[in-house]
Amino acid sequence: MTTLALNVRMPGKIAVIVGGGAVALRKLRTLLKAGATVRVVAIDICPEIAALEDSGDFDVRVGHYNATDLDGSFLVIAATDDATVNQQVLDDARERRVLAAVVDNPAAGDCTFPAILQRCDLEIAVSTGGRCPTFAVDVRDLIAEEIGHEYGVILDQLAEEREKLLTYGRSSTYNTEVLRSLAKRLLAELNERKELLP
Repeated sequence: MTTLALNVRMPGKIAVIVGGGAVALRKLRTLLKAGATVRVVAIDICPEIAALEDSGDFDVRVGHYNATDLDGSFLVIAATDDATVNQQVLDDARERRVLAAVVDNPAAGDCTFPAILQRCDLEIAVSTGGRCPTFAVDVRDLIAEEIGHEYGVILDQLAEEREKLLTYGRSSTYNTEVLRSLAKRLLAELNERKELLP
């Protein structure tokens, strides 16, 4: 599946999760971390979602899915163990022009969730376009062995330098050259330190 890799700012956007099991829980945590306004709709919710509900960071409606659950939403995730319900969620989302992800049939939806490696504000996303999400997780974990938290520290240093450069009013070409040079130096120093480790 051909996709567009894109980061979306979720604060102020409503995301609906239809389903209340382990997959729904993972998507819930991802969406909450991104700052989305989340609604969960499910006949049953797992104990972990029930425990999180007490935080008041999202809404839960226990009951059967209804198309009106999508009112005002930006994104819906069909995460039930019932393919018929998931298809209905997708059909309703298409009718309302709401982005939809379908966990049991990723190719049917509009989007998929990549496996994310996070190092402070540095995010590395690994996606298979929904073809084999577990492989994306495996690749992410391999990358995690090489890309440690020190890369997030380097990003912080580069972002600080970028802020300084922007105040000087130089051209974007100059700023890019300075930042790339600094990034290469910091990465080379990091690699040298790694090589010295036993």
